[in-house]
Amino acid sequence: MKPWQYLIGGLAVIGIAIQLIPNELPVVETNNPDDLIGSGVVEGEVAGILKSACYDCHSNETKYPWYSYVAPVSWLVAKDIREGREELNFSTWQQYDMMEKLEKLDDIAIEVGEGEMPMKIYTYIHSEAKLTDAQRQLIITWTEATMDVVAEEEETEESVE
Repeated sequence: MKPWQYLIGGLAVIGIAIQLIPNELPVVETNNPDDLIGSGVVEGEVAGILKSACYDCHSNETKYPWYSYVAPVSWLVAKDIREGREELNFSTWQQYDMMEKLEKLDDIAIEVGEGEMPMKIYTYIHSEAKLTDAQRQLIITWTEATMDVVAEEEETEESVE
């Protein structure tokens, strides 16, 4: 056998062996009573954009494509989703307090406005998640308006108490 054949054979054995390493993808949950979209602060086009461009990593409603189950890609997918949900989870939106909501909305406006979100590596594979400039502006406008709504809700709650 030639040396390159040993190399290819060795890589194939390693590729098969790493499939045996367990990897737990974050759990998918479709019943999310505290979800952002159910809260009434987002609807229509913005809700659709968030669903298609953000929810896979920033909610409990992740849709795992086939490659999410193949190591080593599955490791990266699991890591990105865990980190995304930890940073912002639209499925638990109503559990955030006012300051957290305001911070998250501000972060959304900044990240989307600067083109940092959705991540480029994600949009390479998920072309439907690519945002146009108009969609980015729509999200920024929505975040600014929603910050006012969140602050007003807090003032109303405080005046009732």
